[in-house]
Amino acid sequence: MDLGIRGRHALVCGGSKGLGKAAAVSLAREGVNLTLIARTAGTLEATALEIAAATGVRVSTVAADVTTLQGREHVLSVCPNLDILVTNPGVRQTPDDFRSMTRTDLDAWMEAHFFSAFELIRAVVPGMCERKFGRVVNISVSFIKFPQVNFGHSHAARLALAGAIGSMVRELVAHNVVVNSVLPGFFDTDALRTNLHGHAARGNTTYEAIVADRLKATPAGRFADPQECGDLIAFLCSAQNGYMTGQNIVNDGGVYQGLF
Repeated sequence: MDLGIRGRHALVCGGSKGLGKAAAVSLAREGVNLTLIARTAGTLEATALEIAAATGVRVSTVAADVTTLQGREHVLSVCPNLDILVTNPGVRQTPDDFRSMTRTDLDAWMEAHFFSAFELIRAVVPGMCERKFGRVVNISVSFIKFPQVNFGHSHAARLALAGAIGSMVRELVAHNVVVNSVLPGFFDTDALRTNLHGHAARGNTTYEAIVADRLKATPAGRFADPQECGDLIAFLCSAQNGYMTGQNIVNDGGVYQGLF
């Protein structure tokens, strides 16, 4: 299936590894030229060279932290006109006790999981509307559908983003600009492995035991390949997907049991 986006330009945040890189690879395979954003210049450049060599698309990079105002302003100054935006803060969730969190702590999570995406979206969608094409996909997390103990700070920020998007999409869709979010579950990334090691340490158990526990609770019986999420994101960015907008699409191997 030709997704009809060859020659488009995509900005992919957190694009040097994990699900961000998977999204970049899937878009590049469709002929989309890329600007990759991440904090670590060396990893970013290596990923850019790898994708360009494999697909032949143009890949540029910007080393910046989109969880800061300065980082977002820098990114937007370099990439003012986009067809596709994939937001992804590149900040993995870590647990904390709501009783002891400070306002400063909470503000940092809002920067990471709300403002990092919201401010990029509102900056680029006016131009997308003028050009009559825009696709925005946010990489969120499946647990916003069923928030976990000690993760309210992260889930609250991501839910705020979902609410803001739900409010804005009706003004955009008539201009062929759609905004959707993917809510991945357990994907086999460095971030997942780091998180599971952390859970094992806090629970005084082994990494292998934590993995077995998570797999037992996953009907698919496996952790997913990141490219499975990347390909979903590429479809959401396709020319064909001009009607579905404001959706939070769970991609977690059947873990979430709700209907809505």
